[in-house]
Amino acid sequence: MQLNHYNTNFKQQTFPITIVCQNVTNAPNIGSLFRTSDAFGVKELVFTGTEIPLGRKMTKTSRATEKVVNYQVIEDAFGFISNLKNEGHQIISLEITDNSQALHKFNFNLNTPIVLVIGDENFGVSDNILSISDAIIHIDMFGQNSSMNVVQATSIALYQITKQLNHK
Repeated sequence: MQLNHYNTNFKQQTFPITIVCQNVTNAPNIGSLFRTSDAFGVKELVFTGTEIPLGRKMTKTSRATEKVVNYQVIEDAFGFISNLKNEGHQIISLEITDNSQALHKFNFNLNTPIVLVIGDENFGVSDNILSISDAIIHIDMFGQNSSMNVVQATSIALYQITKQLNHK
């Protein structure tokens, strides 16, 4: 029998993960980030840059999870992330760079809150945020394309992070 959200027995939990979305502006992506954050028990979702569109395109993909996921909108991504770093959070940027590490080989510090920084749909995570990141991780890809949709990439990263957190 196929289960649905009324009869699954998944253990509800929240992980010490904050996702910082640097200038993610596409309404369906924002809705999907809410849904993914709920599915993976993310503590908080933070949007930076401009106000997020809370209209029909966003709510169609969020499936009402914007009502249950803690979130905030801030202007200054660099300042916000710097403050979290100073408070002892590990800053992990999801981006392909010349010194990024493969996600599947990366060991997260499981005793420190994690800030996962994801970037703009077109330009990725900014250089100033990459420069203060404790680590930069990427997802190995084997096709011709060198990038992935921001929500798909975030989901894959959250799967790996929560897998490690569940086994600590």
